[in-house]
Amino acid sequence: MTGSAPKGAARKKAASSASRDDGAGKPSPISTSRRELVENELYEHATRLFAERGFAGTSLQDIADALGITRPALYYYVKSKDELLAKLVTEVTDGPLDELGGLVARTDLDPVQKLRGIVEIVVGRRVTQPERFRLLIRSEAELPAELTAAYDESRKAVLKTIAGVLDEGIHAGRFRPVESRVAALGVLGMCNWVAWWFHPGGRDSPEAVIDQLAEMAVGALQRADGHVPEGEGPAAAVKMLRQDIDHLERILDL
Repeated sequence: MTGSAPKGAARKKAASSASRDDGAGKPSPISTSRRELVENELYEHATRLFAERGFAGTSLQDIADALGITRPALYYYVKSKDELLAKLVTEVTDGPLDELGGLVARTDLDPVQKLRGIVEIVVGRRVTQPERFRLLIRSEAELPAELTAAYDESRKAVLKTIAGVLDEGIHAGRFRPVESRVAALGVLGMCNWVAWWFHPGGRDSPEAVIDQLAEMAVGALQRADGHVPEGEGPAAAVKMLRQDIDHLERILDL
């Protein structure tokens, strides 16, 4: 085909020009864009090779060959396998945590809307990059100590964020009185499991999966329609409980 360069040549051109700047010491928009394209493809190839051969069985030369550039050119983007794995882990763990933090800080959303948003964020990540999450789980034993510690802290932060939203909803009477940590683990497990059964391009669209799982999470924890306290706090909860007891007594003719 005329007028287009092979992909390998395009990658080499991007690698060689990515370090150019605009004359003022800042990367030009073109070089920045090219760098992002190469980095995205680099992560995809690294994820695939790590999954196929294992972290220890994959070399930087293997990744450079798959990307279609030389090993010296690869060093412009990553200095070692450990650094590459660290970038992948950070992207998988810190990315959703940043989004979740912004979501739960919003004052215009009630707990039900926040829970729905949490599921949409986490599942959205899993359906777009399932291989990266699977790689993270499979590589846990090979992570450096400092990276393992950061990963553990990130997981705890995500769990705490979800549990906090559930506590907020329970206190407001929007969610059933459940153990928030257990419920948060259940929601997170449902979201993460998507990475193992969802296949991009398959029969289920990402949007349909995200919507259905968000509905399931809310449906499992939300109180029945019309059965919410009139206000917040213990007094409102006691009033609702009395209404339930009155209803039960009428049913039993007590």
